[in-house]
Amino acid sequence: MPYARDTALIATPVGTIRIEGDATIIHRIAIERDRSPPSRAHAPAVVAAAEQLEAWFDGALQQFTLPLEPAKTTRGQELRGGLIAIGYGETMSYGALARRLDSGPRAIGQLCSRNPFPIVVPCHRVLGADGLGHYSAGEGLATKRWLLDHEARHGRLI
Repeated sequence: MPYARDTALIATPVGTIRIEGDATIIHRIAIERDRSPPSRAHAPAVVAAAEQLEAWFDGALQQFTLPLEPAKTTRGQELRGGLIAIGYGETMSYGALARRLDSGPRAIGQLCSRNPFPIVVPCHRVLGADGLGHYSAGEGLATKRWLLDHEARHGRLI
């Protein structure tokens, strides 16, 4: 019998992270502005996501292996893959990523602002030509700055 949707809340330095999913897939991850008490899930995919995110925040994980709900279109899935391909601790401008993915900078900005899986699909690694750019999760640019600093502190695992 498949699990109904399940939710986990984990406390992190950037706020509470809400993970929604079921037994086999993650449907959504959100960095919330409010601090909610942690809660554990029972659905295997949600449990795995919570464990991997906690390991990422501990500096022990740099690449996620989670079953994410696919994008609605093939092109959307390709663009999401382009975000995931930006390595841990690396950054890329909206324009450079757009050129790499044969897209436009505005489309990349929209992709990032609508990202249903922040941190796991690392839109925080995409920067504006003149600085950080924007960030729609958590506390906005303060959250983006923290995430980038965290990756810089933990560098590449050997």
